[in-house]
Amino acid sequence: MTDPTTDKGTSDATTYSDVRHNGRAHNLFMKFLTWREKHVKEKTFVIFVSLIVGILGGLAALLLKTLIHLISSALTSHLSITGGNWLFFIYPAVGVLITALFVRYVVRDNISHGVTRVLHAISQNKSRLKRHNTYTSLVASSITIGFGGSVGAEGPIVYTGAAIGSTLGSWLRMSPRVLMILVGCGAAAGIAGIFKAPIAGMLFTLEVLMIDLTTVSVMPLLISSITAATIAYIFTGYDVEFFFVQSEPFMTARIPFAILLGVFTGLVSLYFTRVMNLMENTFRKINNPWWRLGAGTVLLSTLIFLLPPLYGEGYGSIVALLSGNISSIVDGSIFYSDRDNVWFILLFIGMIIMAKA
Repeated sequence: MTDPTTDKGTSDATTYSDVRHNGRAHNLFMKFLTWREKHVKEKTFVIFVSLIVGILGGLAALLLKTLIHLISSALTSHLSITGGNWLFFIYPAVGVLITALFVRYVVRDNISHGVTRVLHAISQNKSRLKRHNTYTSLVASSITIGFGGSVGAEGPIVYTGAAIGSTLGSWLRMSPRVLMILVGCGAAAGIAGIFKAPIAGMLFTLEVLMIDLTTVSVMPLLISSITAATIAYIFTGYDVEFFFVQSEPFMTARIPFAILLGVFTGLVSLYFTRVMNLMENTFRKINNPWWRLGAGTVLLSTLIFLLPPLYGEGYGSIVALLSGNISSIVDGSIFYSDRDNVWFILLFIGMIIMAKA
C-alpha cells in the first residue's frame, strides 16, 4: 500500500517547487520590464510588440478560416447540387445550439458584435479586453459559420485580434495610449490575415475603430497588417480572396453605372443595418432564451434551405459570380431547374440580398 504521509509530503514538495518556479519566473519578467523601461524607448518597443501582434493575429485569422472550411466542407461536400437538401434545416440548428451552450455555460460572457465590443473597450474600458476574448470568439464563430450561420468572419477576427493586442499590451504593462494602438494593431492584423489585404486592415482600423493617424500609430499598424498578410500568404499561397480578370477596357461611358451601383449598395447597407437592429429588438423581447433560440433557428434554417448561398460566409457564391458562373448561384436549391432563366436568377439574387440581413 502507498504511504499517505509520503504522498502528502511529495505533494507539498511539488507545490512548493511550483510556487518557487512561478515566483522566479515572475521576478525575471519584472526585471525584464524594468530593464526595458530604462534601456528601450517606448516608441521602439511598440514596433517590436506590433510585429508579435501581427504574427499572432495572422495565425488567429488562419486558424479561423481553416476551422470554418474544415467544418463546412465536412458537412456539405456530399450534398446534391441538383435539388434541395433537407440537411440545411438541421445543420444551422445544430451549430446555433452548440454555440449557445458554449457561450452560456463555458464562456459565460457576452461575445456578440465584435466591432462594437472593441469600440466600447476603447472608449469606456481603457482599451482593455478580457483574456478569454483571444479565443472564445474564434471557437464560437468557427462552429456557427461552419454549420451554416449566415454571418461573416470579419467581426470575430477583429474581436480576437484586438483582444490579442490588448492582452499582450496589458501583460507588458504598456500605457493606455499605447494599449489603444496595440488594440488597433490586432484588429488590423485580423482583417489583413482574413483577406490578405494589409492596406484594407490598416484603413479599417483608422476608419472604423477611429485610431488617430499619427507618426506614432502608423508604423505599428502597417507592421501588424503586413505581417498578418504575410502569414496568410506563407500558409495559403498567393491567391487573393476574391479573384477576377478585367477582360474589357475601361470606358468612361460606364461611369454613371458605377455611380448608380454605389448609390444602390449604400441603400442596401442602410437596409441591412435597419433590418438587423429591428430583428435584434424583436428577439430581445422574447424573455425565454430557449424560445428565442428556437425561433431564430427555425427562421435561419428555413432561409438557408430556400436560399443555400446564405449558408456560412457566402464567399463561394461571390467567387462564382466574379468568375461569370452566375447560374451556379441556385445550385443545391429547390429552384435548380430554373438555373437557365436569367430573370429568375436576378430575382434569386435579389432575394438573397433581402434575406441576408
